Amino acid sequence: MILVDSNVIIDVLTKDTSWQAWSEAALSDAANRDDVAINPIIYAEIASGFATIGDLDRCLGADAFRRLALPYEAGFVAGRAFVEYRRRGGVRTSPLPDFYIGAHAAVSGMSLLTRDARRYAGYFPKVQLISPT
Repeated sequence: MILVDSNVIIDVLTKDTSWQAWSEAALSDAANRDDVAINPIIYAEIASGFATIGDLDRCLGADAFRRLALPYEAGFVAGRAFVEYRRRGGVRTSPLPDFYIGAHAAVSGMSLLTRDARRYAGYFPKVQLISPT
């Protein structure tokens, strides 16, 4: 299974001039190889561009993405990644959404389709990343 980061979906939905082509091709390739999925954190990040849940659900499509719960184990792993982030000089005071997304991929053995490979690779080195770099 491949977890799809919100930035890829947002690129496609907003027709981002810099990233739409790459994101569409990568998402299509991923969907042709395996099930693609999102979790509540990814869903929340995408939701900011929609007025209603119905609008968001129609845009995402009922069957395009498996919708997965965030495992509690991922919460623990995200917390540990946040501790490392702070140790490295990070200034945020609560765990970043990317930590939950990366941790979910890590504990579930999923690949992660993202444009933000740098952060994920630095905190979740065992997660197979599908990215432009």
